[in-house]
Amino acid sequence: MQSHNVYIGLGSNLDNPTQQVIDGINALAALRETQLLATSSLYASAPIGPQDQPPFINAVALIKTALTPIALLDALQALEQDAGRVRKRHWGERTLDLDILLFGEQTIEHPRLKVPHPFMCERRFVLEPLLEVSPHAHLPNGTALSQVLPKTLTQEIWHHCTLALDSLGSVAPQ
Repeated sequence: MQSHNVYIGLGSNLDNPTQQVIDGINALAALRETQLLATSSLYASAPIGPQDQPPFINAVALIKTALTPIALLDALQALEQDAGRVRKRHWGERTLDLDILLFGEQTIEHPRLKVPHPFMCERRFVLEPLLEVSPHAHLPNGTALSQVLPKTLTQEIWHHCTLALDSLGSVAPQ
């Protein structure tokens, strides 16, 4: 079975967001047919949607998985549910958000999934942690994400904390 390198965006702004993101990364590491390869630091950012919500904690994880894109999406949505995610409003507050940003070199147009993530190139809180994990990352069309990042630099994000990946494949703050 073929494995793919997949970048997952993580975010939270409810119920101890730092711990929610760390728990989300550790849950990714525990997925069947999946290995956690790397994780970014945690970053704080203002919400993109409604402004009457707390700031977000964001990160990007790089995993290697043999799951199909839809099987991975189903697994990620189950993890969100396990974390207590309730979808109250578009771009609203959440306990845990897990997005497939890039799935190998694939472009995916499915009713439930679009890859590359449709908004990733517009969001510094996605691009900066992704480039921290993989400085030479690129879109399936070959565009280097380092060339896209400057368009987002007016968006404020703050380094929140660095994570350490231990020998067992789980993360904790440094």
